Amino acid sequence: MIRRAVRFVDQRSGGAPLVRKALRYAFPDHWSFLLGEVALYAFVVLVLTGTYLALFYQDGTTVVHYTGPYAPLQGQEMTDAYRSVLDISLSVKAGLLIRQTHHWAADVFIAAIFVHLLRVFFTGAYRKPRELTYWIGVTMLIVALLEGYLGYSLVDDLLSGMGLAIGYAVVLSIPFVGANLANLIWGGPFPGKHEFFARMYIFHVFLIPILIAVLLSVHLALVVLKHHTQFGDEPRKTEKKLVGLPTYPGYAPRSLGLFSAVAGVLFLLGGLVQINPIWLWGPFHTYSSTNGAQPDWYLGWLIGGLRLVPGWDFTIGKYTVVPNPFWGGAAFPLVVFGFLYLWPVIERRVSNDYRYHNLLDRPRDAAWRTAIGMGVLTWTSFVFFAGASDRVDVLFGLSYTAQIEVYRVLVWVLPVLVGGITYRVCLELTAGERVEKERKRAEREARAAAP
Repeated sequence: MIRRAVRFVDQRSGGAPLVRKALRYAFPDHWSFLLGEVALYAFVVLVLTGTYLALFYQDGTTVVHYTGPYAPLQGQEMTDAYRSVLDISLSVKAGLLIRQTHHWAADVFIAAIFVHLLRVFFTGAYRKPRELTYWIGVTMLIVALLEGYLGYSLVDDLLSGMGLAIGYAVVLSIPFVGANLANLIWGGPFPGKHEFFARMYIFHVFLIPILIAVLLSVHLALVVLKHHTQFGDEPRKTEKKLVGLPTYPGYAPRSLGLFSAVAGVLFLLGGLVQINPIWLWGPFHTYSSTNGAQPDWYLGWLIGGLRLVPGWDFTIGKYTVVPNPFWGGAAFPLVVFGFLYLWPVIERRVSNDYRYHNLLDRPRDAAWRTAIGMGVLTWTSFVFFAGASDRVDVLFGLSYTAQIEVYRVLVWVLPVLVGGITYRVCLELTAGERVEKERKRAEREARAAAP
């Protein structure tokens, strides 16, 4: 029966050669190539859980009085948006499980993209002919960060409201166009008009997910068209010969197992590990704030940038041309992502390497690339740690001001130090390998010359 069904479809579509080719597509047998799949499957969980949440969420900013089951907030004024998320968490069946799973999936999605990007960078997987694939991946990371920011801002609790206030200040600080851009997005001075939440909701649940899906599809299509890269750890793996597992029966069951594992772990986290307990933060009011307020971890580096930059305002006469929030909130991420976008071009120009590359480098084999990458990673990591300075002050009693002063020095010194040490370590590792190869070759020659 299956054979007849396949023959029926093939005779009318001519798809057998394409299916046969797809089933014989070879996937590299290395764990690091699964990082991209983890991101893909986390996105699938995000879409499924987000669809469920959208059935109960209300994006209104109309002020109501809470009458739900959570006693500490009864009678308090809050927006429809915050009340609806409280109801999802406390009244809707499986609502808290789905909401927390959705939140964990967002964290894992961004983390998987980031770690996958590190693997691509340090192994040189972005080189010709895969620059476009790499650039789409970097763009996907930017879009995912924006999607996550909009997602937790929709809750309209005290933390998300403060996050929107910070975002408004950063947009407002953009030279020349900041005021007009902020007015366009928010519809007026912060907290903006009712239409702002409606727009944010449409972007979060409709436009940006479609954009991510398109970017993922194009990214995967380019990977298939140009084939996977591979490590040259076997003699039969060459620039022209890909060695790996066929789609079926080798790779497909493994990939389905990974999807099941990712989904299972995310739902376990959603059911067992609390995240973003919004009932503890309370509703957002423009006159309220809280100590130790932090955004989700993936925006910590932007908060760190805002904390580290001194009170610099670039002024001309009586006019402030570049306000202080611009340097840490806009210029810093522009520099980081500008570096990521331009790096393939910079490396190609400096090394004069315009060849096609299907074999990956080990990090030690490209010492200068690894050193620069570690320097930039150290730089952004310390800015990230600086974003938690207030929490360290609250939890451990270390002076916030002293921490910031130390970070302002380390953030420039340590990247250079780490980059230099990394470069020397890579050179020593490759030199040690050459010595070991020479020793083994000499031993073989001695054994062959022995009577």
